[in-house]
Amino acid sequence: MKRLEVLGLNEKKVENIVNELSVLLADLQVFYSNLRGFHWNVKGHGFFVMHSKYEELYNDAAEKVDEVAERILQLGSNPESRFSAYLQSAEIKEAGVVSCSKEAVDLLLGYYKTLIARERRIIEVASDAHDDTTVSLVSDFLKEQEKTVWMLVAVSSQNCAE
Repeated sequence: MKRLEVLGLNEKKVENIVNELSVLLADLQVFYSNLRGFHWNVKGHGFFVMHSKYEELYNDAAEKVDEVAERILQLGSNPESRFSAYLQSAEIKEAGVVSCSKEAVDLLLGYYKTLIARERRIIEVASDAHDDTTVSLVSDFLKEQEKTVWMLVAVSSQNCAE
């Protein structure tokens, strides 16, 4: 008996979910890499707080990467593991060296906008397929991210030191 048959999921609809999850995986991988760069390179006012926050965020992103990859496997597909492929399919782009905290926070808010939009699409596609597990997984991501966005907006009024 096929895995999707046991799960009660339609193969064609699952293909759409996997496609969306694959882009989310790519975005999360680039997001993770950018967060590492922010952690290493941001300087100035609020350094201690933001240095720790970036570490917290990249650890969280790493967990999400693993959860998304495992969900793709559970749905009978193989997750991409090549960074070159992530860069081709991700909507989030590499940031390069960012040393200004305000610039990093502004970039983060843009990344979250991209992630949240993708996750809402995944919820729609997964809901249509009656894939409650994917809906639950991604809904949990949204809950955390919306709180993080609230906090980042609260600190985004800081200006860069010359």
